[in-house]
Amino acid sequence: MLEDLSVKDFALIDQNFLEFEKGFTVLSGETGAGKSILIGALSFLLGGKAETGQIRAGSHEASVTGTFYLPELEGYDFSSNISNDLGEEIEPETVGQWLSLHGIEPENNRVILRRFIRDNGKSGAFIGSTPVTRSDLAQFSSFLVDIHGQHEHQSLMKVAEHRKYLDSKAGITSEVAEFTALFASLVAKRKEYESLLSDDGERERKLDMYNFAVTEIENAKLKEKEDEALEEEQSRLSSYEKIYSTVTEINQMLSEDEGSVVSLMKKIRRESSSLTDLDKSLKNLDERVEAGFYELSDLSEEFSSYASSLVFDPDRLQEVQERLSLIYNLKKKYASSVNAPLSEVFEYARKASEYISINSDSNNQKDKMKTEIAALEKAVLQKAGVLSKKRKAASELLSSEVESILSELGMKNTKFCVNVSEKPGSELTQKCGPYGIDNIEFLISANPGAPVQPLAKIASGGELSRVMLALKTIFAEGDNTGTLIFDEIDTGIGGEVAISVGKHIKKLSENRQIFCITHLASIAVYADNQIKIEKGVSDGVTSSHVHPISGDERVREIARMLSGDADTEQSLEHARSLLQKYSGGI
Repeated sequence: MLEDLSVKDFALIDQNFLEFEKGFTVLSGETGAGKSILIGALSFLLGGKAETGQIRAGSHEASVTGTFYLPELEGYDFSSNISNDLGEEIEPETVGQWLSLHGIEPENNRVILRRFIRDNGKSGAFIGSTPVTRSDLAQFSSFLVDIHGQHEHQSLMKVAEHRKYLDSKAGITSEVAEFTALFASLVAKRKEYESLLSDDGERERKLDMYNFAVTEIENAKLKEKEDEALEEEQSRLSSYEKIYSTVTEINQMLSEDEGSVVSLMKKIRRESSSLTDLDKSLKNLDERVEAGFYELSDLSEEFSSYASSLVFDPDRLQEVQERLSLIYNLKKKYASSVNAPLSEVFEYARKASEYISINSDSNNQKDKMKTEIAALEKAVLQKAGVLSKKRKAASELLSSEVESILSELGMKNTKFCVNVSEKPGSELTQKCGPYGIDNIEFLISANPGAPVQPLAKIASGGELSRVMLALKTIFAEGDNTGTLIFDEIDTGIGGEVAISVGKHIKKLSENRQIFCITHLASIAVYADNQIKIEKGVSDGVTSSHVHPISGDERVREIARMLSGDADTEQSLEHARSLLQKYSGGI
C-alpha cells in the first residue's frame, strides 16, 4: 500500500506531500488541472521514462519519493534465495524474493522509493538506501502497483502475465512452481550430459596422460623420503677420500700421535687424582677430568671404528646416482620442482588414480545419464500435459466471467478469449519451458463481427482499464498487488455503466488500495477518499496543487462534476444525495 508521496518540481507541481489511506481514492479536477501529472509522477517513481522535460520550469531537478507498506513481508526470511538457471529468464514470484535476491532488507515492513532527474540529464533511483537501475526499479515496483491506462505500467500488455492469471484461475499456481523445479532438474541434467559429451576428447587425453604417469610412478617403486636418504649416501660415497683422510687425521690427534689428546688427558687425570688426595675440595674437578678422559677415549674408538668401516664402492655410487636421476625426472614431471619433497609425486599419483577411477567408465556414465534424462523428460511432459488440460478447462471459465463483467462495464458484445496453444515442436522434440508446454495469451474483440486480436493491440486505454478491472474483480482474493491505479477508465461511458464501474471498483477496494482518475461523479461518489487537483497562477507561474477534500468541499466538487456548476443548490443537493447513497456519508 502507498502510504505517502512527495513530489518536488515535477512538471507543474512545485512541491506536494500527500498521505494516503486504504480503500478507494478518487482523483478529480477540471480538464487540464494536472490529474495525469500526479499519475505521471508516480509512474516516474515506479521506473517510467526519465526526461529533462519533466523538470518544472526554472528548477534544476525533479524528484519523487514514496513510502510503501508491505504487510506480506511480516516474518519473511531474507536469507532465502531463488535460482534462475533454467535456460529461460525466471523472475522472482514475490516482493520478498525480489528484495532477498538483491540484498535489500526493509524496515518495519516498509520500503522507500526515491527517483530524481536533473537538468543535465543525470538521473538516479533508490530502493531504501540502495541505488538501483531503472529496470530493477520497474521490476520491483511491478509487485507494488499496477497502473492501467495509457502509461507504461500495464501488466496486461505483458503476455507473460497472462499465464499467471490463468494459473491462478485454474488453482495450479503451486503445481506450476513444482513443475518449474522439476524442469530445472531436467535442464541441469542435460547440461551435465552435454558437458560430458563435449569433454570426451579432453577426457581421453587426460586418461592417457594419467595412466602413463601412474604406471611410471608405480614402476619406480618409490619409498617415503627415499630421495633424502640417497642424497646423503651419494654425498658420502663421492667424498670418500676427503672423509677418510679427515677421520684418520682426527684419530691420530686423539690417540695415535705422540702427545695425543687422549695421552695428555690420561696424564692430567693422574695429576688431578693426586691433587684430590691432598685437597678434597677438588673432587668435583677431578670427576669432570675423569669424565672428559672417558668421553675422549670413546670418541677415539668411534672415529677409529668409522675409519675401519669406510669402503670405496664406485658401483654403489653409480647406482645411487642413477636412482636419484630417476627420482629427479619424476619430480620434474609430477612435482612443483626437482627440489620439491617426494610426497608431491605420491600426491600426483593419488589424484591421477582418482581421475582414472571416475572417468574411465565414461560410457557407462553417459548411458546412466541418458536414462535419467529420459525419465525426467517423461515426467516433465506428463506433468506439463496435466497442467495444460487444467489451463484449457479454466480458460473457458475465465473467458466467460470476463465477458460477463465487461458487459456490465459498458462493453457489451465484447468477445474475450484466453488462448492456450501448445509450444511449437516436432515429432522428435517437444518444446517445453519452465512453466509447461503452453503459450497463453489474452485475445479480445470489442466490436461485433471483428476477429479477436491480442490484448496488447487494444487502442483504447479505457477498454484496457476495464478489462483489467474485470480481471482484478475475478482475482480479488488471490492477487497480491497492493495498489491499483485506473486512468481513463471512464472513457466513452456514462449513466448506468459508470455506476456499475464505480460499484466494481468499490468492491475491489475492499482488499487493496485503489486510485482512480475520473471525470464522472457517478464513479467518484463510491470513493472512500477524494483528492482534488487544481491549477493556478501565482506571480506569472502556473502550478498544479493537489490536496485531499472532504465535507462541503467534496460536495462542491461532486456538484461540479455533475453539472459543471458547484454553486447551485440543485447541484449541491444532488451531490449530497449521491454521496449519502453510494458512499454512506459525506
